[in-house]
Amino acid sequence: MKKKSVVQNAVMKHINEHSSLYVFITVLFLMGVIFGAILVNSLSFTQKEDLFYYLSQFFGQVSKGEFASSHDMFSQSIMHNIKYIGVIWILGISVIGLPVILVLLFIKGMVVGFTVGFLVNQMGWSGFLLSFVAILPQNIFIVPIFIVITVLAVSLSMKMISRIFLKQVREPLKPIISRYIFSLVLSGLFLITAAAFEAYLSPSLMKNVVSLLGH
Repeated sequence: MKKKSVVQNAVMKHINEHSSLYVFITVLFLMGVIFGAILVNSLSFTQKEDLFYYLSQFFGQVSKGEFASSHDMFSQSIMHNIKYIGVIWILGISVIGLPVILVLLFIKGMVVGFTVGFLVNQMGWSGFLLSFVAILPQNIFIVPIFIVITVLAVSLSMKMISRIFLKQVREPLKPIISRYIFSLVLSGLFLITAAAFEAYLSPSLMKNVVSLLGH
């Protein structure tokens, strides 16, 4: 119980210290989601038809259970998300990576928004239901991880800038870097959980929903 309270206190302290940054990063991500959804409306009729054709082909495969193997999907999901998180994490150590970190998070939100927006635009409530089972389960884990890592990366980058250019040294760098490395390891564990959802849960949910919509 004592250990649990120590962890809770550390988490609360971190959130309180970075509350304004969390608000900014979350708003930036949501702006990316909204921009991605709006971007769907800028597509021409032909582009929408082409995308929907490929989507229909995919749903046809889903209804027949013709997925890539769960193991392959699991590996691909982990590699993709860890690479993306890894780039943000590395940019946090660099001094010049701050704007790129924000752009990468915005793009992540834009991809989610575009995917959901396109499904809803083309299929209405059926598209919303598909988004709910195909995109939501893994993103319950992925999105908070991206936001936390981005906050940590931006915070560290700002501290590095303060040290180098403003000559402000408020605390030793070694414990900061140690916590930063630990955050990457912990994020990896959560991404493994998200990949398991994406590889083993989402396909069966999608198959059931596509079969239901087919009838």
